[in-house]
Amino acid sequence: MFRLLGILITVLFAIATAVVVWPQFFQLEQTFPFAQLVAVRGIVLVAFLAVAVVSLLLLFARPLRGFAASILIVALLGAAATGAIGTVRGFGNGELPDETDASVRVLTWNTAGEAVSAETIADAILTQQVDVVTLPETAESVGERIAVMLREQGHPMWVHHVQFGNVDNGPQAWETTILISPDLGDYSVIASSEDGSSNTGSVPSAVVMPVNGAGPTIVAVHAVAPRVEDMAGWQSDLAWIADQCPEGDFILAGDFNATIDHMAGLGTGGGDMGYCRDVASRTGTGVTGTWPADYPELLGAPIDHVMASQNWNPTGSLVLDAAGSDHRALVVQLDPAG
Repeated sequence: MFRLLGILITVLFAIATAVVVWPQFFQLEQTFPFAQLVAVRGIVLVAFLAVAVVSLLLLFARPLRGFAASILIVALLGAAATGAIGTVRGFGNGELPDETDASVRVLTWNTAGEAVSAETIADAILTQQVDVVTLPETAESVGERIAVMLREQGHPMWVHHVQFGNVDNGPQAWETTILISPDLGDYSVIASSEDGSSNTGSVPSAVVMPVNGAGPTIVAVHAVAPRVEDMAGWQSDLAWIADQCPEGDFILAGDFNATIDHMAGLGTGGGDMGYCRDVASRTGTGVTGTWPADYPELLGAPIDHVMASQNWNPTGSLVLDAAGSDHRALVVQLDPAG
């Protein structure tokens, strides 16, 4: 009886391990609770190792030796697979290569309202010599203050903005601000982003297009978080974001509230979201957690991304300190393909 129970528990644990390690194989990557578990692969790895240690200790109990050995093997396989995925996508804070005349640097930072000062954001932009900035949960007035500081330092940027609802009586989560260097040309937010007729559902994203048609279309992303009550809205937001990167010249940047795992099935032609490819996972920082910032980087969720269409080669990425926000900032460098 106990032998059969041990076999049953082992089989169930093996199935659970497979689903948690690679939920997209079972088409469960956007399903509660697997969507939440796969977002924090570092914690999953620690959990597998903890189970392995307990199983190792149980090996000393003769009646449990067979059961403990089988659980140990499954836990080690789960840990090894999780570690291998992390190694492929990349740990660490990363670095940026030297810029060329054609390079474009993109910074995205969910600033949690004014948890990060305009001065701190402006300093990051200047230090990293950024050309495009997407700031979910940042008011237009903050963007304007940043632009004034940058202009005084000889690094002018144009400010664009989208908001939902009555911002005067609501949170800055209802706002998204974008800054773009004039070196990229004149840009304008498309009307369907401003009036919300084509947008993410709960918090605003923005599609900013070059006025003269030359240069990349830039999408500042802010998807709703995958809380239990918001799963349908989150899935809809991810589908909308993927639709914003058809064939052509596109850059997506912002708080996706999703990891690469959640995007399985949303990519086309080798992309992760539509035709756009994630930069961090191709330049060595794909597993570094950007949220929550008070967790160690390897235990957090990499939910802030910059993605680019095949017009661009990802050449570097750098995760920056949160400086007061619950999100770390991400800076990437893109160089023209070919």
